[in-house]
Amino acid sequence: MSDRDAAFQEYFAARSDAMRGTAYLLCGDWHRAEDLVQTAFTKLYLAWRRVERHEALDAYTRQVLVRTFLSERRRGWFRFESVSDDLTDSAAPPGLYPEERMVLLEALAKVPPKQRACLVLRYWEDMSVQQTAVVLKCSEGTVKSQAARGLQTLRGLLSQQERVR
Repeated sequence: MSDRDAAFQEYFAARSDAMRGTAYLLCGDWHRAEDLVQTAFTKLYLAWRRVERHEALDAYTRQVLVRTFLSERRRGWFRFESVSDDLTDSAAPPGLYPEERMVLLEALAKVPPKQRACLVLRYWEDMSVQQTAVVLKCSEGTVKSQAARGLQTLRGLLSQQERVR
């Protein structure tokens, strides 16, 4: 095994779980999240020799992941797959009720893809407006408006679910 392959393997082992969490927040399905991560890491491997700034790998990988997600949404891949409403169990952070997490994830899955990508990058990945704009290849104003609309949509969905209960 070459040094290049060993370095890639080490990076994949260290960061794939974190990227899978981000992918899940984008698509709302653990299996599809795994597919997105595999696709993103395949693209990263193909570009591994050209990546010069290995200290910026997380940002680059996250950018590939988000673009892959948005690209699949544009291509209509999701229309050929049936996604179940049955969410896989996962550990909830301490102090939160699992029901609240499920309601939030269900509502997040209904937010339009571009808005959802902005929300995940800004509030889950804790990226700045500028960093998010670079990842999404759009202006900072677009990030701000998409994030604001995404929050508004998410709040509306959550209030609808609250009324149903």
